[in-house]
Amino acid sequence: MLRDLAGLAVILIVAAIGFLLFPNNLALLTRITAIALLVLSLDLVTGYCGIATLGHAALFGAGAYAAGIAAAHFDINDPIAMVAIGALGGAVAGLVSGAVILRGHGLAQLVLSIAVVHLFHEIANKASEWTGGSDGLSGISPDPVFGVFEFDLWGHTAYGFGIALLVIVFMLLRILVRSPFGMLCRGIKEDPIRVSAMGASVQGTLLRMYVISGAVAGIGGALNAISTQVVGLDSLSFTTSAESLVMLVLGGTGSLFGALIGTVSFMVFKDFVSAVNPFHWLTIVGALLIAVVLFAPKGLYGTAAQLLNRSRRQ
Repeated sequence: MLRDLAGLAVILIVAAIGFLLFPNNLALLTRITAIALLVLSLDLVTGYCGIATLGHAALFGAGAYAAGIAAAHFDINDPIAMVAIGALGGAVAGLVSGAVILRGHGLAQLVLSIAVVHLFHEIANKASEWTGGSDGLSGISPDPVFGVFEFDLWGHTAYGFGIALLVIVFMLLRILVRSPFGMLCRGIKEDPIRVSAMGASVQGTLLRMYVISGAVAGIGGALNAISTQVVGLDSLSFTTSAESLVMLVLGGTGSLFGALIGTVSFMVFKDFVSAVNPFHWLTIVGALLIAVVLFAPKGLYGTAAQLLNRSRRQ
């Protein structure tokens, strides 16, 4: 409980610092918040269940398009309702893609996940009457939150709304990963044969976690649709999936704190380096990732926690 409260305090403090230091760049901070929800959802299936996937953007994009279509075509503009629809869209996408990906193991899972995200991307591109195709889905005009807080051009409401969603989801996931269900998922990651011998359904458990992960990713996609008021095919791109996995590895798998740290570190560093050196920023980012993998194999958070525990024992 103390770690949960400390983590909550850190999230709020970092959010306040970001608001004070970058008042003119709240769109980037809101984007980081949405991507953080995607990386948290990826950590549920990769870090806690050991499912290899490079197609998690399919769940993120499904949530974004579900919320966007609800607003643009059905006039459902309440932000909370849009988030709920996004979570439902992500959960359905998680159920469908999870049923496919869990048919394979190891390298086959990676191949299936890549195929899934490309299929979702192509479906969104072809269904242009609903999704806008390559032009993107526009016409999203969210109503004020609780009828009071309007979404302004400076992004104040979108940022505050995103931080509130992140805090709520983070606390719920902390409860989830410590629950018997969460411990069962960790057991499956360590030894699925033994868990199956104990009478638990390995495939059923993993599929349920995949659906939960899809709901979290869908919330992130809905937040992105609400804040930008447009949904593009990039939300379903393979690049988004690959970058989310990089962020998770950077922060440390199997830790919700690591997922947040990896997301913030990567997104801020990427934005800074691309602004300073727009022609060679990918090389610098690649060098950073190689250094982290070589010298901090458990990620930034995992390695720091390991060093702290070692110093306490000494």
